[in-house]
Amino acid sequence: NLKQRYYSLNVKLEETGEIFTAERCYNNMKMRELKERMELVAGIPTNFQRLTYLDEGDLLDDSTLKFNDIVPGGTITLKIWHHESWSHLVKAASEGDIQKLESLGVTKDTAFSTPNSQHMDPSQKSSWIAHRAFVALYISAHRGYLRATKFLLKHGASTQAKTPVGRTALHVAAAMGNSDCIDELLNYEARIHAPDNKRLTALDLAGLWGQKKSERQLFLFQWKQRAAAMRIKTKLDESELFAHQKFDSKLKTWQTGSHAKLYMANLLKPGEFQGTCINAPRN
Repeated sequence: NLKQRYYSLNVKLEETGEIFTAERCYNNMKMRELKERMELVAGIPTNFQRLTYLDEGDLLDDSTLKFNDIVPGGTITLKIWHHESWSHLVKAASEGDIQKLESLGVTKDTAFSTPNSQHMDPSQKSSWIAHRAFVALYISAHRGYLRATKFLLKHGASTQAKTPVGRTALHVAAAMGNSDCIDELLNYEARIHAPDNKRLTALDLAGLWGQKKSERQLFLFQWKQRAAAMRIKTKLDESELFAHQKFDSKLKTWQTGSHAKLYMANLLKPGEFQGTCINAPRN
């Protein structure tokens, strides 16, 4: 078999004019896979993405780059579905424009509505607003807009909500290395251990995307959580004591035998972790 050939593609977000680079693409890569990649690269959830190439036709999710005659280094256009003013919301979030976001239905007391939302009952309307707030939060965390992130969290945007690929705002902030946004999300109880559909956590993504600072930041937060959950026993059981704890220091922990032999007590070292990973085995 021939070795897989990888190449890069440019992806232009039509609403903002931003151009992102999708690396390690290959001929048999499906458009669905590219969308999942762009959810991190461009910060746009997969269910809002419309991908086109050369003409205006949408590229089918199960079609491949080769099938669509997409060449290495080519430029794919990423468009946002226009219904429900999603394209306006994405543009405002991509620019970190808090005033525009506030007018586009991301707060619980919003007066914003669409023809569809006007027919929703209170429960449906609440879910609709929560979803809009999450999308804005996801994009803001991707771009590293701390003020917008704080605004959205303060007004109830969920740190637990996920994209269709299972990613939270913490996932994308970690992949992009946006430390300030990571701190803010953690302050609002973002779940550091929450996995996406590929069972990758925010810490995993920080490592995979080479964000060493964010990886360490999340790792230390993880250790602090673990330390806070530990319960210190005020009194140990007899079976839990080591030899030097069982005997008074004035008492000998060795014996002498015939021919001047010395028999030492078998003192065991406390079990230590191998490495620094939180789930590393003990010696």
